[in-house]
Amino acid sequence: MNYSFGKEEKLKSKIEIENLFKNGKFIKNYPLNLVFSETKLPSNVFMQVGVSASKKYFKHAVDRNRVKRLLREAYRLNKHLLVNNNKTYAVMIFYTQKTLPEYELIEEKMIQILTKLNNKIQ
Repeated sequence: MNYSFGKEEKLKSKIEIENLFKNGKFIKNYPLNLVFSETKLPSNVFMQVGVSASKKYFKHAVDRNRVKRLLREAYRLNKHLLVNNNKTYAVMIFYTQKTLPEYELIEEKMIQILTKLNNKIQ
């Protein structure tokens, strides 16, 4: 299995992110929210993913960075749950709780939300 999360898999395009919020569909699994949209990606990956933690809830950058690092790690280790169906998607994952999370909670919720996403895109 490929457990990498390389540069080509990261959602960075401002235009793609704007389109994602205009046309995307939401999946909620507290404390994670996910928005996804089918899109045309330039590279050879079938999904680009971004993560976010709210500045409203985490005033210190070190706290936001920790939450985002945990989200990326949980995604990286569980992305094998997603099945490629020859379509490409842009995905953004948000952490919406006000307290700093434990990795176990993030991983459990990430597995659940990726399973829900997989069911929606099939």
